[in-house]
Amino acid sequence: MRAIVTVLGKDRVGIMSAVCTLLAEHNVNVLDISQTILQGYFTMVMLVDVSAGDMPFADLAGLLEQEGKARDLSIHAQREDIFNAMHRI
Repeated sequence: MRAIVTVLGKDRVGIMSAVCTLLAEHNVNVLDISQTILQGYFTMVMLVDVSAGDMPFADLAGLLEQEGKARDLSIHAQREDIFNAMHRI
């Protein structure tokens, strides 16, 4: 299964590294990534493959949200099929 992970917050060193490290620790593969800095705010969208992950997706999404709160970031994960359905016109 694939998922979309979004990360938003004030820019600082190590955001991308922290998120990618957490994903790698749970055997989640990053398939595509886009990130930019908008007037001091870090924004990142990732397409990830969670099919080989070591925990249920809901648990991973919760872990990412917790990590975000600990780092004063907004981190959300959503299944790709649900993301696509929500953004279909």
